[in-house]
Amino acid sequence: MNRRDTVLALLALGAAPLVTEAQQARVYRVGVIHVGGPYSAAVDGLRDGLKELGLEEGKQLVFHVRDTKGDLASVEASARDIERENVDLIYAVSTSVTTRVKQATKKIPIVFYAGSDPVAFGLVESFRKPGGRLTGIHGRFIDLTAKRLELLKLLVPKLRRAVAFYDPTNPSAQRSAKIARDAARQLNVELIERPVVSAEELRAGLRALRPSDADAIFYVSDAMVSSQSALIIETAKAKRLPTMFQEQWSVAQGALASYGESYYTIGRFSAKYVQQVLKGADPGNMPIEQLDRLHFVVNLKTAKALGLTIPQSVLVRADEIIR
Repeated sequence: MNRRDTVLALLALGAAPLVTEAQQARVYRVGVIHVGGPYSAAVDGLRDGLKELGLEEGKQLVFHVRDTKGDLASVEASARDIERENVDLIYAVSTSVTTRVKQATKKIPIVFYAGSDPVAFGLVESFRKPGGRLTGIHGRFIDLTAKRLELLKLLVPKLRRAVAFYDPTNPSAQRSAKIARDAARQLNVELIERPVVSAEELRAGLRALRPSDADAIFYVSDAMVSSQSALIIETAKAKRLPTMFQEQWSVAQGALASYGESYYTIGRFSAKYVQQVLKGADPGNMPIEQLDRLHFVVNLKTAKALGLTIPQSVLVRADEIIR
């Protein structure tokens, strides 16, 4: 090998690591915070949605997931921990969680799902131009509280009393409860309100609930209560009470019905926002997307177990029937 060839070979060897580094794709780090239960499906939806967009977990993506198991009080500590782990953004599931993540962090971009109006709850400045470091999906779940009670009345024509558990310190739950209260008066239904401020209090309230106390369990929008959907459904089955929720997962688990959208679908919708922010988009300039396609789901197995005959006029309105 002559001197010229030797120099070229040495240069090539020196450049090899640089070429290898250039060929390696960046690995993004995404924090996720939710309160468990049906909300965990949003993580699966987000994971699948990002994979479709070319960001696969274990290759271009690492998730830092915190499931607080219904404990909203621990959300802020989880958010601070994740921010210290130098993630590229945080995905927050529910209005209550997002509010706490925003309060606890300083600079990290946040993509959220909120069932409440994100402008009214101070998450963003406007739908068209959020401003700041937050953007995401609005599900309108709170606004649909009255519609859910109306559907429950159609499913259970003899409904006279519906019990609702919720945290009275939660602004989203306060708003949903007021809507439910107003709707109940219009439908000639008594709304029995049971305040609970923790998952432990909710469990105690469910244990103390007697079948004679109410004709059904009605869901008032509250992330902590939703995180315990499986327990609510189990209690309702044991006490032979119909249940109305806001997302399909609960119906698949045995609730009578739901009106809203699945958290898996919400997670998939959120993936495009997460991907764009990871690629450098400014959350403050990304308009909030509202979910317009909602689903009414009925579980006929549960209806049969409860001795209910669902009118055909109601079944034809269902988007999905579990038989």
